[in-house]
Amino acid sequence: MLVIQRHLMFGLRKKKPKAGDEEHRYYLLPGMGRSNRRFRSKIQMWSIIAGIVGSALIGVVLWLVNR
Repeated sequence: MLVIQRHLMFGLRKKKPKAGDEEHRYYLLPGMGRSNRRFRSKIQMWSIIAGIVGSALIGVVLWLVNR
């Protein structure tokens, strides 16, 4: 009995839909696809690189001004 409850608790067994119930469907909204995730990760990487380079340039300028 305990083993059966544990399987149900962790969702290892699929529940059968009741008669007349629709199956749960998963829809992707626009911009949620795989290609968009790759595009956003590329933009994030370049944004981080640009932030590091920009802050380094500002740091060099401030160092030269205060020298």
